[in-house]
Amino acid sequence: MSTSPQQEAPPQPGAQGHPQRWLILGVICLAQLTVLLDNTVLNVAIPSLTGELGASTSDIQWMINAYSLVQSGLLLTAGSAADRYGRKKMLLTGLALFGVGSLVAGFADSTAQLIAARAGMGVGGALLLTTTLAVAMQIFTPEEHPKAIGIWSAVNALGFACGPLLGGFMLDHFWWGAIFLINLPVAALGLFAVVALVPESKNPQGDRPDLLGALLSTIGMASLVFAIISGPEHGWTSGRVQATAAVALVVLALFAYWESRIPYPMLDLHFFRNHRFTGAVAGAVLITFGMGGALFLLTQHLQFVLGYEPLEAGLRTAPLALTVVALNFSGVAAKWMTRLGTPMSVLLGLVLMSAGLVAIALLTGQGYAGTLLGLLLIGAGCAIANPAMAHAIMSAIPPAKAGVGAGINGTLAEFGNGLGVAVLGAVLNSRFAALIPVAASSLPAALASADGAAEKERIVDAFSAGLESSQLVGAAAVLLGGIVAATLLRRAERADSTA
Repeated sequence: MSTSPQQEAPPQPGAQGHPQRWLILGVICLAQLTVLLDNTVLNVAIPSLTGELGASTSDIQWMINAYSLVQSGLLLTAGSAADRYGRKKMLLTGLALFGVGSLVAGFADSTAQLIAARAGMGVGGALLLTTTLAVAMQIFTPEEHPKAIGIWSAVNALGFACGPLLGGFMLDHFWWGAIFLINLPVAALGLFAVVALVPESKNPQGDRPDLLGALLSTIGMASLVFAIISGPEHGWTSGRVQATAAVALVVLALFAYWESRIPYPMLDLHFFRNHRFTGAVAGAVLITFGMGGALFLLTQHLQFVLGYEPLEAGLRTAPLALTVVALNFSGVAAKWMTRLGTPMSVLLGLVLMSAGLVAIALLTGQGYAGTLLGLLLIGAGCAIANPAMAHAIMSAIPPAKAGVGAGINGTLAEFGNGLGVAVLGAVLNSRFAALIPVAASSLPAALASADGAAEKERIVDAFSAGLESSQLVGAAAVLLGGIVAATLLRRAERADSTA
């Protein structure tokens, strides 16, 4: 049976936190932003890679997926390693691996080299995503945690939205390798700043390494994310997807069993008995489900239905991220969280997100104004709910396990985003196929085979109807998630007050 770890005393001089904590937060957020940009920056370079490296469709898929698969599979393991061996050490290791991987990717002359480099960047990215949040929890006082996590969350949203914009700008002025080489000065600056500024912190209990747990969690999570990524393309009933999903379920079940039997587990399953933790977990999955799925669908609408170029479409989705950044960097979201409390903050945030999805579903056909309203509502909802849920997850876990907490938070984000794209994409495709039985497998294929302008218009209308249905499904799921998460978090608060 697992045992609860000792609580760690953060390396804070005095009651005011680390004297250079805001400067340190800026440094780790810069490293975080670089990692997040690389989640989406490669998408706009696909035409260049196809022409210059002779990349096939499967090569392109592996270039994109190698990064996210390795990163998502290693998040828990990376967080556990940071707790055991030192968060500063793992932050430096992550920056070094990410920088070396970026250098190799920038000068890769074959698809195999680029795929390998992206996988190496994924290892560095996993270490950075977990240690940045864990370090922030150590250097700030509990009273400052909401604002610090809000800024950290804003950087997440900024990276998610700005990847395609930055990639498009770089490709307009340089060759495709430049999108990776811009990481090098950031990694170098980060290494210097971390050595000079960031204090070391780790679990003083020195848990024995859970090597089997690390292996099982890595295989299980990578298999699960791969199944979700592959489902829309190969079909959910295909042997490839079902076999991968089966491997994921079996391995993750073994992981849970193993973690419940050893004295020093990487992931203490007792966390899931905490209503604050489970409520935040439910909300975290649903917020990334709604945000990831909505942007995936909206990008298709802007490009396929309204005819915008990729860079133009990216600019028109930017208000979502800018809203998150403005509300979090100004401290407005943190003030609302303090005033409302965590349960109401999560509920309000997810209600706003749900309303935004409804606005996009019902008003997008009337012009960009309806889309803009939806994006602003989703951005406001993310700004309020996301830091509240990250804070709930981290505060429900002992400080000695801050790295594991950050790993859980990152894993949930990866899982929710992939699930949102898969599920809402499936709703779109089924609705589209029902309205246009001969629509082949995609809107471009259906338009290519259309006979005349009238049929093309009917196909576009059917695709728009599919988008509307999928956005409404996403809105309902997000609203339900907000109610469930807020209820569990409220129960946790009541239990704490009566204890």
